Amino acid sequence: MNVRHILTTVFLFIVLSSASAQKISYLQSLSAPNQWVDSVFNKMSKRQKIAQMFFVRAHTNLGKAYEDSVGLVIKKERLGGVVFFQGGPGRQAVLTNEYQSHAKVPLLITSDGEWGLGMRLDSTISYPYQMALGAVQDKNLIYKMGLEVAKDYKRLGMHMNLAPDVDVNNNPKNPVINFRSFGENKYNVASKASAYLKGMQDGGLLVSIKHFPGHGDTDVDSHYDLPQLKFSKERLDSLEIYPFRELIREGAAGVMIAHMNIPALDATPNMPSTLSKPIVTGILKGELGFKGLIISDAMGMKGVVKYFTDGEADVMGVIAGNDILELSENSGRAIKLVRKAVRQDRISMERIDESVKKILTAKYWSGLNLKDTINEHNVLADVTRSESLQLRQELADASMTMLRGKDYIKTLSPENRTVIISIGTPNVTLFQQDLGLYYKNSIFYTLDKNANANAIAKVMKDINMFDQVIIGIHDTRTRPGNGMVLSEDLRMFIKDMAGKNAVFALFANPYNLSALPGLENSKGLVVAYQKEDFMQQSAAAVFKNKLITTGRLPVTVNTFFKYGDGEKPEIILP
Repeated sequence: MNVRHILTTVFLFIVLSSASAQKISYLQSLSAPNQWVDSVFNKMSKRQKIAQMFFVRAHTNLGKAYEDSVGLVIKKERLGGVVFFQGGPGRQAVLTNEYQSHAKVPLLITSDGEWGLGMRLDSTISYPYQMALGAVQDKNLIYKMGLEVAKDYKRLGMHMNLAPDVDVNNNPKNPVINFRSFGENKYNVASKASAYLKGMQDGGLLVSIKHFPGHGDTDVDSHYDLPQLKFSKERLDSLEIYPFRELIREGAAGVMIAHMNIPALDATPNMPSTLSKPIVTGILKGELGFKGLIISDAMGMKGVVKYFTDGEADVMGVIAGNDILELSENSGRAIKLVRKAVRQDRISMERIDESVKKILTAKYWSGLNLKDTINEHNVLADVTRSESLQLRQELADASMTMLRGKDYIKTLSPENRTVIISIGTPNVTLFQQDLGLYYKNSIFYTLDKNANANAIAKVMKDINMFDQVIIGIHDTRTRPGNGMVLSEDLRMFIKDMAGKNAVFALFANPYNLSALPGLENSKGLVVAYQKEDFMQQSAAAVFKNKLITTGRLPVTVNTFFKYGDGEKPEIILP
């Protein structure tokens, strides 16, 4: 490469970087004159304006009849956007092009991607869950993850990620947030969420922090019922709302409202926060000064329609101050009812116009003012980039949290006779295979989650022949919640081995440690947070003394394992 070529490349890089840096944020664009927004807005009827506020559910794994029915709704009702759920990336790219072709005003395309595309789409990358990211100390890695997620979303023609989750999970029994949270500490949650949010927004993606005013201290899933928060306004303001306040200050483009009853903020009986004007308009817009997009949680969830039926929830959601109502039970009915409410002076057109202009500005900011189609070729390869996979491994490495064994693990020798056991799965794991390449004189055992005393006895009779015991405890469920299932015999086996010379890796939500007594006495214990192969690879590196653990426990489990715990072993090079 000659000097002129190098200088040209450097110049182009500076120009492109400068152009990217000069793009104003979505929030800044709301106060800037916009000819495209005004032009589209002025051509809309009242009904078309109302329709912009409703987003419909879409899948690419439910067959052509379902896909066509959604397309018909988009064409007939002229809705504002689409929320994609399960399916595949290539199919979604094709279907997005089709749906956009039906729309008179371009659709804003969104989905939930708290841990990336893999939260909804097969074959794509799932980054570590937010609970694991809460353990990571290098925020720059999380910022880079945000940039990568933005690339993936834009490649599929999506404009908004309904993430990150900024709930402070201070209730270990929370059935709906839990591992989706960065943890129990409000400062840690705000810090990690900020890094993820900035990465996505710097990558040109709209975001929606959720679930306002905070879903972390509930023991009810709002998909199935209406949770109630009975805390004082002072407590909510100082704890639950803290991350929202900080991220609003830092320029979050969107906020999603939770379905929760909070008497201290709105005393109306059975009133979900989504439908509460005192909460949405009074607190979020008024007290916190939020000017961006306000998105309801899914409007078909029992937490919102249990007490407000037959479309009344949709009307009240608009009155409350939501800009986007996602996944109404019946969007056609909702649009008619909102029109009726306007005629009855329950809702002013000025209130609706405000939301529509915010939605159209979001579409302009996302580039939808320019006609374009998604390239339908090589989609999967483009969203499974090698640099993304490498970053995922770096995040996994950085999450490894050593709770016991700083000095003991470094004494493990690759020359010693080693037994490597996987508990919770009938199959030999990648954790075992990886360690087996290092501990050459080793043998594998597996004990399924229902293993009884007889199966365990067969393993026990051989253990005394070995110098070292390494045990992986695996939660094989799709999502790493609480209540990992292990037989009582297995729990006794774990307690017995913890009192001897065994070292452990937990591939599960750390809250599960509370149901595994004895591990506090173990010679070594590493929390690896989830079952995925990339976490097993990182944990194996720890037990090979090739990875320095830097993770810190993001939640308190019990008196033995508390928020912030985590040891740093010395590194021993091979």
